[in-house]
Amino acid sequence: MLNKILKLSHNKLISRNQTISVAESCTGGLVSSLLTKHPGASAYFILGTVVYSNKAKEKILGIPKKIIAKYGVVSGEVAILMARNIRKKINTDFGISITGIAGPAGATPAKRAGTVFIALSTKNKTFYRSFLFRGNRESIRKHSALEAIRLLCAHLSR
Repeated sequence: MLNKILKLSHNKLISRNQTISVAESCTGGLVSSLLTKHPGASAYFILGTVVYSNKAKEKILGIPKKIIAKYGVVSGEVAILMARNIRKKINTDFGISITGIAGPAGATPAKRAGTVFIALSTKNKTFYRSFLFRGNRESIRKHSALEAIRLLCAHLSR
C-alpha cells in the first residue's frame, strides 16, 4: 500500500513538473526519506528539513514566538505556518509539515502522546489535518509519515 502511494505521488510530481519541500518535527526526516525512495526524486524533491526544536521553527521557518506561545508548537496553526513558510522560502509548488508528540515524553492532558498535525501548502491554499495515533514512539512516527504521504497523494489525485 505504501509503495503504491509513493509511486503514484512520485509519478504525478514528475509528470506535472511540480516540486516539494518538507518541514518535519516529530518524524525526524521520515517523510523526506519516503519521498526520495524512488530514483528520479531529485526532479521534484527540493529540500527536507528537520525543525525539531521551537528555536529551529522560529529561526529557520520564521514561526513567531507569539504563535507558539498562544497555540503551542503542536497545533494546526503552527503546522500551517511551517508548511506555508517552507514552501515560500524554498519556492516549491508544495510544502508539507508535521508537528506532533511522538511520546512518551512531552504529552499534556490537552495534547496526549500521538497528537499530530500535518499540513499541506500550495500556492492557492494551506490546510491541515489532526490525528491521534496510538502505539509506541516509532509507530506514531511511522503513522505520521504515512499520513503525510497520503495527504499529498490525495491532493495530487484531484
